[in-house]
Amino acid sequence: MGPRHLVATVLVEPGTVADLELRVMTDDLWLWPVRTAPVVVDGARLESQVRRRMVEQRRGEWDDAAGWTPAWVGFGPAWHEFGPHGDVRPPGPLPWAAHQRLWSALEEFGSLVRYRRRLSGIPTVATTEWPGLYLR
Repeated sequence: MGPRHLVATVLVEPGTVADLELRVMTDDLWLWPVRTAPVVVDGARLESQVRRRMVEQRRGEWDDAAGWTPAWVGFGPAWHEFGPHGDVRPPGPLPWAAHQRLWSALEEFGSLVRYRRRLSGIPTVATTEWPGLYLR
């Protein structure tokens, strides 16, 4: 398994995606809709799988979000240390302040964003299109 970028997976009401993206940018967090994320080969299929899994895990509680946009919210360069070649060199665990900023930003959108308070990892690929861990 190659390098991973820590993200929160969220369901966003479609009309709110742009507003959420602008909001998280103020805390150096990035939002990528799963369908168009640069590391995704078949965006439509993965989007459907992520949405279905998130809705079904809540056993009816999130049924109203069955048509919402799945997205990843990740951490920008302010939250990482970089080596001489642009590769990430984690000084340790992600700072607690990063977690707080992420959860606070998502809470501001109330019922327009659904998420579980946990992070997962998505693969990163060193390309100019993917702003994940390779920012230089």
